Amino acid sequence: MPAHLTLHDTLTRTDREVTPLDGKTLRFYCCGPTVYGPAHIGNFRTFVAQDVMRRVVEASGTPTLHVRNITDVDDKTIRDSLKAGQSLLEFTQGWTAKFHADCDALNLLRPHTEPSAVAHIPHQIAMIEKLIANGHAYAAADGSVYFRVSSYKDYGKLSHLEDRELRLGASEAASATDSDEYTKDSLTDFALWKARKPEDGANFWPSSWGEGRPGWHLECSAMILEYLGEDFDLHSGGVDLIFPHHENEIAQSCCSTHGKFAHHWMHVAHLMVDGGKMSKSIGNLYTLEDLTKRGYSAVEVRYVLISGHYSTPLNFTMHSLDSARQALQKLAKADKALDRGTAPIPAAPGPFAEAWDTLLKDLNVPGALGSIFGTLNKLKPAALSADESANTRNGLHFMLQALGITLPAIMDEAATDVPAAIQSLAQQRWAAKQAKDWAAADTLRKQLEASGWLIKDSKEGFTVVAK
Repeated sequence: MPAHLTLHDTLTRTDREVTPLDGKTLRFYCCGPTVYGPAHIGNFRTFVAQDVMRRVVEASGTPTLHVRNITDVDDKTIRDSLKAGQSLLEFTQGWTAKFHADCDALNLLRPHTEPSAVAHIPHQIAMIEKLIANGHAYAAADGSVYFRVSSYKDYGKLSHLEDRELRLGASEAASATDSDEYTKDSLTDFALWKARKPEDGANFWPSSWGEGRPGWHLECSAMILEYLGEDFDLHSGGVDLIFPHHENEIAQSCCSTHGKFAHHWMHVAHLMVDGGKMSKSIGNLYTLEDLTKRGYSAVEVRYVLISGHYSTPLNFTMHSLDSARQALQKLAKADKALDRGTAPIPAAPGPFAEAWDTLLKDLNVPGALGSIFGTLNKLKPAALSADESANTRNGLHFMLQALGITLPAIMDEAATDVPAAIQSLAQQRWAAKQAKDWAAADTLRKQLEASGWLIKDSKEGFTVVAK
């Protein structure tokens, strides 16, 4: 297809076409999770938006090279691994596995490369050496190393902050993490290497400046250089990473190489819950597991997370999950009505060309979904010929694949009176049955029967009834 995706570019503040620099493969980097606990749905809003972006690019006919890091060494991972009495490796591997399981449940495409910070400490040390050699970094008396922000005239170009705002932001960042402002030359300078401290335990590495570990910002620059080179197509993350993280990435990368770093910046807005900020203390910081325990499926969570425009804050509520369930049921029923026994081939949008064009304009998922339902509402499947039905169904599958939406089993109308937790178990059993995991399906059936519910299967789906 000739059309390309356009995305808003944070750096230029314009909507720009997303095309590969080499004319072949779109190479992009996403800041990954810090693996010290389960990722919450706010984290996954960003990862899901990035997944849709990749799917749309690939559906447009452009291959991708997707790199996403794993932060497995920082203040939080060290602190919590010591509390857990585990080695840093054992601790972070466990949470990395949990992250991957949640990603799979949410139907996220795995990145082509997923490097870890610890595995690339030599690369980070090499970058620090270059920065010191060319005058952009300096070692402090305690063995820490800092980037000299004043040495890079373009610092602040991504966040569009003035010098006073940069100093205020740096001060707030320092007070929230380490009190290292007394060992560096300027308040705005940031750590490239943190000197070993007693509270780090055994988590330190040797360097020519002394034992310690890399600063958090450095890992992304080092891994990007290793896997994407000095210049690459696109960088993405949450809006909270624009300053200081991404600003620091640009500075240390451009000052240690001859490249321009990322040529396009995509940032995803915050997720709110019930109109307010997510907070563990308030009790509204939900993980995928929290929501599945309440009876909602991962596809319903994904649907909610893509239902708002990626650049606009999205308000998450339990009602939005109920609405997602209804929307997914409508899509599943439309798909069934169009099924004339021909296998869907998701090669082109067909009758959903308007929805596809809408999606290509700054990844407008809510607009595309509205167009999909608008097209379906006008359809009269019974009046379509077999070819028309197949073409329409193929177009629907093309759009669903671009959005990463998998259709659920069709629920009987009576299922609306079934508790959400029971519906969730029934959906899990159906998924296990479709995957031919007979043991899991039988276990879930017995759980349902023990709770007073029976499952009646049909070719298209199932019905839940009281015993």
